Amino acid sequence: MHIIGEEKASFVDYPDQISIVYFCAYCNMKCKYCHNSDLVKGKGSSISDEEIFAFLEKRKKFVDAVCISGGEPTLHEGLYDFAKRVKDKGYLVKLDTNGTNPEVVKRLIDEKIVDYIAMDIKAPFHKYESVTGSKIDIDPIKNTINILRNSDIDYEFRTTVCKELLTKQDIVEIAEYLKGSKRYSIQNFRDGETVLVGQNKLHPYEIEILEEIRREVEGYFEIFKIRK
Repeated sequence: MHIIGEEKASFVDYPDQISIVYFCAYCNMKCKYCHNSDLVKGKGSSISDEEIFAFLEKRKKFVDAVCISGGEPTLHEGLYDFAKRVKDKGYLVKLDTNGTNPEVVKRLIDEKIVDYIAMDIKAPFHKYESVTGSKIDIDPIKNTINILRNSDIDYEFRTTVCKELLTKQDIVEIAEYLKGSKRYSIQNFRDGETVLVGQNKLHPYEIEILEEIRREVEGYFEIFKIRK
C-alpha cells in the first residue's frame, strides 16, 4: 500500500465509531471538486506499514475502526493484505471507494475483511466523464452498486454536489437509481486551496435547495442525510 496521509482520530468517518483514517495515493478519477488533489497526484511522503501497525497497536484501547480512503484504495495490490492485517488486529475496517474495481470489493466482502463500505456516486451515469474528468467504464460501477445492495455488509452511497457540475434533477436522478438502498448521503461542496480545479471555481448548493431534494427523495432510503 502506498499511504501518504493519515488522520489519527476521526469521529465522523465511521458511523458511531472513533476511527483512524489512512489515505492512499493516486486515483483513476480526476473529480473537479476533489479536495484531496495532492493524494490524487501522489504527492506526499509515504507512511510505512511498520509505522502504521506500531501506532495501531498503541491505540487499540482508544480507537474502534480504521478507514482506508484515498485516492482510490482498490488500485493498490496490497489492499487485501493491509486490510486483513488491520482486521486481524481487532479493528473494524471501512473502505472508501469509487466502485471501479468490483472484484476487489467483492473479495473483501466475501472474506469478511471489511465491515463498512462507502461508495462515491459521482453523477448520473451519462455525466460521469464530465464530472470526473476521466474516461470511465460505467459497468464496473453498476456492478459494485449491485454487490453492495445485495450483500449483508453495512454500506452507504454518497454524492458530493456543487452547482457547476450537478443540477437538482441530476441529484434526484441518482437517488432514483439508488432507491431502496440502506443509506444515501448528499455532501455539499466545500471550497478550499486544495480543490483540484482551484479555489473559487465551484460553489455549494443553497441549503434550501438541498432541503427540497430531501423532501423528494428521503423516503427512498432507510437513512438519508445531507452533510452541510
